[in-house]
Amino acid sequence: MSSVYIQIVIWNLEKSDATVESLREYLRDYAVDAFSTLKGMRMKTWFADAERGYWGAVYLWDGAKVGNPLSVSRAIELIGYPPTSTSVFAVEAIAEGVSAIESFAGVGRAFEEVSAADPAGESA
Repeated sequence: MSSVYIQIVIWNLEKSDATVESLREYLRDYAVDAFSTLKGMRMKTWFADAERGYWGAVYLWDGAKVGNPLSVSRAIELIGYPPTSTSVFAVEAIAEGVSAIESFAGVGRAFEEVSAADPAGESA
């Protein structure tokens, strides 16, 4: 079996006109589908901290010869500059737990419907 790698990419959005909310639109409207076609990528998980102004992603790659995320990404264009931090690590081990979530399709805050009457999404 070949080695598996993770890549962590983080932006500090303090100098960008992009916001976490505008980047969530990018996920819904384009990125999730586009990255789902990237060869060699097992999974990509986006994360954010709107309060502190951070946006990023963690990739899980099938091996050292990873696909080119820049071939489908529009993040640099939307944010206005390259990631603040990018790191790649060899994976030492992976544990898969027992989860109530059968598929990750449609999971995440970018896909949550939050109404004006319930801005915190507490009724969900």
